[in-house]
Amino acid sequence: MPPELVSIILPVYNQADFISTYVKECEDALYDLPYKHELLLVVNGSSDESLQICQALAQAYRSVRVLHSEAGGWGLAVKLGLSEARGDLLCYTNSARTAPHDLLLMVLYGAVNPGVVVKANRKFRDNWTRRLGSLLYNLECRALFDLPCWDINGTPKVFPRKLAPLLKLECNDDLIDLEFNAVCRQFNYPMLEVPILTFKRRGGRSTTSLKSAYKMYWGAFKLWRKRRHAA
Repeated sequence: MPPELVSIILPVYNQADFISTYVKECEDALYDLPYKHELLLVVNGSSDESLQICQALAQAYRSVRVLHSEAGGWGLAVKLGLSEARGDLLCYTNSARTAPHDLLLMVLYGAVNPGVVVKANRKFRDNWTRRLGSLLYNLECRALFDLPCWDINGTPKVFPRKLAPLLKLECNDDLIDLEFNAVCRQFNYPMLEVPILTFKRRGGRSTTSLKSAYKMYWGAFKLWRKRRHAA
């Protein structure tokens, strides 16, 4: 059965410079979607005018809803969006790095593949340091969690609501994407990886640094140890 409603979760962190344009472009792209949709703008920990701009967007577009968290964190924003989403097909993505036409494509893949997790596999990075860092992180995650997929952090990620364990993720930070893949592996959810060639950052500032990369590597090990003990 086709989805009755598609919920798309867009965490927003200090993106006042482009979120208005991005939402308009997404609405234009999703106009061709043969299903109803909602855009959940999850403003988290922002110190600029992101919240006010998102609230204005909610007034302009019936499909847009705004959620707000004083605390920041990619995982926290994703979890908040999932908890408030009303759709039977769910999607979350990084608006700074997801082209609207790619978002439309991924949602369509999810809609026509019921029971399947659909995720992006980004084929390019901005520079060689990001490529190397991503490769090392993916190799670590594949080895620790026996994952068959690549691009652990790649979004959009699309999945049906009936895959209930994916609605109970715990990580509040960037590790939520690894936890997402680990849960898919644990329950043997079929996964479709879609190659994405778009790589240009659309706006906002990247929070990736050597310090944050180290935290990711170490965090992956701690998550593996935690899940191992829980099992």
